[in-house]
Amino acid sequence: MEKKDLQQSGLFNLRPPRGAHKKRKILGRGPGSGHGKTSTRGSKGQTSRAGRHFYLGFEGGQSPLIRRMPKRGFSSNFRREYQIVNLSDLSRIEEAEIGPALLEERGLIKDKFKLIKILGNGEIKNPLTVRAHGFSKKAQEEIQKAGGKAELIK
Repeated sequence: MEKKDLQQSGLFNLRPPRGAHKKRKILGRGPGSGHGKTSTRGSKGQTSRAGRHFYLGFEGGQSPLIRRMPKRGFSSNFRREYQIVNLSDLSRIEEAEIGPALLEERGLIKDKFKLIKILGNGEIKNPLTVRAHGFSKKAQEEIQKAGGKAELIK
């Protein structure tokens, strides 16, 4: 075997592949450079000027599409997004007390710090104490009918 085959590889001799690093284009250095005079900006107009800046959606002074489109509807700043859990999901849990941490642990919700709402889809046989940020009327009735408690988290 040759020495070349036995050469050790590691962080000390890693190199980027050829062509991975391109040289920066140097502008405005005379006609011989190929990037002189107008410095690859073309001639005249807004794009050739210094300090040019367009906002996103700029259409050369034409009224932009976002302003031509009709605006409809309403989006509330106070909208509350709930993570939904059904009674059928809760009936599979063997614990007596169910809270956000347990629901997250079992994979029924994604984040224990976000709002949780219990809906009445399904049935509960055993008495449970359920802690959540919201309950539907049916869910609350079903939990109480089974002998459990529906506690609101503030």
